[in-house]
Amino acid sequence: MAETRERALMVYAGPRRGAELAFYLEELRALCEAAGAEVAGEVVQSLPQPDAHGYLGAGKLEEAALDLAEFGIDLLVAASALSSRQQRELERQTHVKVIDRTALILDIFAQRALSQEGKLQVELAQLTYLLPRLRRSAGSLSRLGGGIGTRGPGESKLETDRRRLRGRIAELERRIAVVQRQRAVSRQERAELPRVALVGYTNAGKSTLLRALTSSGGGGEDRLFATLDPLTRRLRLPGHQEALLTDTVGFVQDLPTELVAAFRATLEETVFADLLLHVIDVSHPEWRRQSDAVQATLQEIGALGVPQLQVLNKVDRLPADAAQELPGLVVSARDGTGMDALRAAIGETLGQRRLRRVFVIPLRRGDLLAQVRAHGEVLAEEAGETEIRVEAWLDAAWAGRIAAELHG
Repeated sequence: MAETRERALMVYAGPRRGAELAFYLEELRALCEAAGAEVAGEVVQSLPQPDAHGYLGAGKLEEAALDLAEFGIDLLVAASALSSRQQRELERQTHVKVIDRTALILDIFAQRALSQEGKLQVELAQLTYLLPRLRRSAGSLSRLGGGIGTRGPGESKLETDRRRLRGRIAELERRIAVVQRQRAVSRQERAELPRVALVGYTNAGKSTLLRALTSSGGGGEDRLFATLDPLTRRLRLPGHQEALLTDTVGFVQDLPTELVAAFRATLEETVFADLLLHVIDVSHPEWRRQSDAVQATLQEIGALGVPQLQVLNKVDRLPADAAQELPGLVVSARDGTGMDALRAAIGETLGQRRLRRVFVIPLRRGDLLAQVRAHGEVLAEEAGETEIRVEAWLDAAWAGRIAAELHG
């Protein structure tokens, strides 16, 4: 028997207008549907900022309550983050379950997480989000026992006191720290090949592009956040070059800070890449806004300085004349258009970034010498009493990191 879908009312209060607001609400609708809800309506209020007490103003709050009752809606989804006070007031006024955009995204991640690493990171994000929202009475949480916004750690953990919850968070942080160390070791073992990471808005086609470039078969799923766990494949490039290509979690506008913090071990695959392929769904009417949101997230996680190639994907969904007017690398991961040109551009970009550098490394910094040897082609070494002079070919990213360590 199929599970009954929750019916949701979307509410928004804030300064967004016109196309920006339409894009934001359309994304929220897609998130609701990805979580398994049916969107039955929306209530929008133009305000300089949401009401501090009830998110919506009194009149719009009454309108929302009437819509909920009239259409049999059992879930209210706020388009932006709610404070504990706002959430309590909305629940008091509407008598339905209330979640915000952050909780909605966390719920989708809870559904999508398959690996042990992914589940650990999702649970950490959810508990970090829930900790300041715990209420004194466990009875007040009784309505949160099922449906969207409650998957993951479960109601039993919501009813624990703050001390036990903080203990669980600390345990998760320790376990994820182990994952980070394991990833660092894995990157070190693969250091002989340059690393290329796919980044982009969720559902831009990154997974399909990885399969198309590496001839690994299959196709990506047409849904939000289809990939949570990094997947790495060997990429063969022109001129007998090779690289490692990694798919990463997709981004959205204002990716919740709890997720960014919890998924730092995963997102480091982006930070430590030698080249980013920014995959853009050029068939989406708001692809430029999506592109800007990706750049904002890259800045937040410290990856904005990594070299990028923009890859305009899904060109097969556009009329031929529109596709011809697009600048840059235009591809279709679905039908293979532009794959050879993209491989050539990746190879050329990586090839241009090998630099010949001389480092004078103190003997006490054997770790830096090891990095030069692991990530570069050593041409000469000359040892002195307190330092060693090393000349090597290195990718620009590693040359910059080692130079920063020496002079920082």
